Amino acid sequence: MQAVRKADHDRYLAALYAPSDKRDALMALYAFNAEIAGVRDRIREALPGEVRLQWWRDVLGAPAGEEETGQPVAPVAYALRAAIAQYHLPLAAFQNYLEARVFDLYDDPMPSRTDLEGYCGETASTIIQLASLMLDASAAQKFSQLAGHAGCAQAMTGLLLLLPRHRARGQCYIPADLLAAVGSSPEEFIKGQDRQGSLRVVGAMIALAKEHLEMFHKEASFLPQSLRPAYLPLALTAALLQRMEARPQDVLDGKTGLSHLYRHWLLWRHAMRGWR
Repeated sequence: MQAVRKADHDRYLAALYAPSDKRDALMALYAFNAEIAGVRDRIREALPGEVRLQWWRDVLGAPAGEEETGQPVAPVAYALRAAIAQYHLPLAAFQNYLEARVFDLYDDPMPSRTDLEGYCGETASTIIQLASLMLDASAAQKFSQLAGHAGCAQAMTGLLLLLPRHRARGQCYIPADLLAAVGSSPEEFIKGQDRQGSLRVVGAMIALAKEHLEMFHKEASFLPQSLRPAYLPLALTAALLQRMEARPQDVLDGKTGLSHLYRHWLLWRHAMRGWR
């Protein structure tokens, strides 16, 4: 819980709205997500990062009761394995998640919009769907497509928030076809010498995130209360995209944000009322 509170405060707050008997499992899932998302920040070179991801593949894929690697297993791994067993979570989803996260370790450009949506689907959408399976497995199956759009909107907004950090280390998550459509390229965007061109890129990325958010909103009113905690961060996504659209220059400067009090209010409001 403390790891999630420090590394992913929004999901930490969202999990507090879940039933008390579900929180430990949700925190284990979110701590796993935070651990993997932060590999690039902690391990600067790609090969050690791949080794770390393989360690997680081995730990999660090992039969219950077996010593997975001959090394002490982290508390988060123990907790996540327990959650996987308790809620019968699909191991393939975790393996696909880890495979998608390999992209984070390198500076390769994102080839296309389809590739970006696939990346977001295997990462953020998967986390939403796995959380939903913990909360209400029967209902979760009916909203898997909604989780796809929700995860894309959430992940794309997160990439916009992290854009200055990614550019500083030579990464570009903006799809190459989207860049070409506004007259730019991964190399030009990373250099950041054309601010007006960069603003056009940001605008196009915001539009793509909003497209998925609108698809989510079309069906979000049908979400049962039991699944709301898994989707609560989308309340913040909508507010962030609204501010980004109003001030795209703040995205380039890393100044887009929401106050702590406003985040609490948005989460509480949607936890109580859902999406109407």
